[in-house]
Amino acid sequence: MSVSSKSSNTQLFRMMLYRRALHPELFELKSRRTFAHGDYETDVWMVPTGHLIRFQVGKRSLTEVVMDRCDHLPELGLVHALPCLGEKDYEMPREPGDKGIGFVTTIQTESLSDNLYMTTLRELASLAQESNSSSICHQWEDAEHVPCLSLIDVQKYRKEMHLQSYHLTGSNGMVLRTQSIFEVHE
Repeated sequence: MSVSSKSSNTQLFRMMLYRRALHPELFELKSRRTFAHGDYETDVWMVPTGHLIRFQVGKRSLTEVVMDRCDHLPELGLVHALPCLGEKDYEMPREPGDKGIGFVTTIQTESLSDNLYMTTLRELASLAQESNSSSICHQWEDAEHVPCLSLIDVQKYRKEMHLQSYHLTGSNGMVLRTQSIFEVHE
């Protein structure tokens, strides 16, 4: 891979937050893990070049979707959507007396040189192997046969779940990182 061969088209990822679960038939699932802890349960789905995280407490749920093709997704239950370009923060407003779920996320994108991209990819692949019980990973090659990787690392706490995701797309050397916190409001 060389800098001159990188695609000039940047994939436009979007983060979408739903106040409901989404049906698996809407997605091409590459892998899936469920984490149950205390009062909550979390499903983490890896899809081609993206992920879904469904956080559920009782009958209430929030679903974070980060992917590059979102035009097939429903609008029903959509709380917020934003493009994943540069650095962005979002905190879901809490309604008075809300005993549901809190959500906050930080999004960062960066284009890396070839060497730095490959070093980052190797480091994240190694992290995925080391933290196998608390992570989910999907590796593939893009149309130009450049290695790509998606990784979600999970930390469980009594009333919160912290998730860091990394999506590396080789043709443009892009790294998308999200850090999300789902929390149980009492």
